Amino acid sequence: MNKSVFTYEEFYEWMLELVLAGKTSGSSQTPALVNFTALNARRMSRLNKTVILDPELVGLLKEITEPQEWMVITEAWCGDSAQSLPVIARIAAASDKINLKIVLREENPELMDQYLTNGSKSIPKLISFDLEGNEIFTWGPRPEPAQKIFMDWKKDPAGRDWEVFEKELHTWYALDKSVSLQGEFVQIFQQQEAKSV
Repeated sequence: MNKSVFTYEEFYEWMLELVLAGKTSGSSQTPALVNFTALNARRMSRLNKTVILDPELVGLLKEITEPQEWMVITEAWCGDSAQSLPVIARIAAASDKINLKIVLREENPELMDQYLTNGSKSIPKLISFDLEGNEIFTWGPRPEPAQKIFMDWKKDPAGRDWEVFEKELHTWYALDKSVSLQGEFVQIFQQQEAKSV
């Protein structure tokens, strides 16, 4: 499957195809990125089965009245995406007002350049639009506590190589069980609700 816009189900199936073919997304087909893609497919498979949405979040989703188009910029090799995208997909699926689409960073450089994080092309990045194309909110590339782990490591990587940092970050994700991410979406929807009153 080679296409520019995916549903979540299509993206996940495509990742499984990439793993079977020993490939990843994008032009850089390094062994490391191929391995990350296989690991990410396993992470997503686990989360697809285990994510349970917070009742407060479900309640807020039911109160959305205007349609929203959600676009997530990502790549198959992105570990943060594998930890967040299944949760975002579950959130979107819980509202008939949200339409989730996934696009690839490498295929959409102009879009990515509009949504940099501290000047970098960090993914995943979610942008929500109304039907007129006006931006409602953005989220990403990772929940705030995970972003803090990343920024602390970037500021002072002494004694911690990339593998050590990755282990620390993904241990945090495993222990957090998407609580932080869901809490951030609760805040986003509460703010939207407050604006519409």
